[in-house]
Formats: sequence, C-alpha cells, structure tokens
Amino acid sequence: MHRDVINAELQLLRPDHAPALLAFEEENRAYFAASVPDRGDAYFRDFAARHSALLAEQAAGICFFHVLVDDAGEVLGRVNFVDVADGSAELGYRIAERAAGQGLATRAVRQALDLAVSVYGLAELRAVTTYDNPGSRAVLARVGFVATGDVRLDGRPGTSCVLTL
Repeated sequence: MHRDVINAELQLLRPDHAPALLAFEEENRAYFAASVPDRGDAYFRDFAARHSALLAEQAAGICFFHVLVDDAGEVLGRVNFVDVADGSAELGYRIAERAAGQGLATRAVRQALDLAVSVYGLAELRAVTTYDNPGSRAVLARVGFVATGDVRLDGRPGTSCVLTL
C-alpha cells in the first residue's frame, strides 16, 4: 500500500518514536548502505541505549534529531543537526527507499532549515555526501549548499558543503 508522503510531518525526536525509528532503520538498511556508510550491527543490537543517548544529547543542546512521520505513525525519514556549537552544526538526513524520488527530502530539509534559524539559532550548516549519491547532492544544491572540497566517506569519494543561513 502506498502512503501519501505529502502528509508527513517533521517532528523533534521523542522517546515514543523508538519503535518506528528502529523499523525505519531496519527496513532501509541495505538501501542506505548503498550510498552512506552502514551503521553496523551494534547500532541495531543496542538501539534502545542509542536512542536514549540521542535524547540526552538533544536535551543538552549538542544535537537536534528530527523524524519525518506519516499519518500512520511510520517514520519516512530523518533530518538531524549534530555537533551544534557556536551557531554551526552538521546536517544529516535520510529518506526511506519507498518515499525516495518524491521531493520529500527537499521539503523535509527546508523545514529543518527554518527550524535551524528560528528555533536553534544556527547561522551555518555543514554537510557531506558521496559522489555516488546524486539524490543527496541534488537536495543539498536545491536548498542552497555550496561545495567546499573533496572528502572520503567510508573510503568513498565525496564532497563537503556549507550553507550560510
């Protein structure tokens, strides 16, 4: 059954998101591993502790984690700000395979950029992506990121980008 991803809502990560978030990560593990470094077996084995740790980092203002949730409560994506310091953070995001190619990543990242300025007081964001992930590179370009140099991610060539908000 195809769900209407247009009704997906970006929500700040909460404790009750854990089951849907774990399902999202498990269902999309192979899909994500094709373009970003795999999280590894320990991530899934120790998910409950990891989720609690993320919530603690969020409460401390070190990171801000968001999930994109559809009307049925299913997680369709994530948009995160990590290593928040001095008005800057790194942006990371991932969208479920079944929701890819529908503009959802661009919409979710734009919503998160609004929060970055209005709620978190950020002035600059950094992001990295591999060259073999054209969808991610396109999202970053659409929302205004500018390439700043080459990087290697898990041995794969990629680019670093920056956005001044």
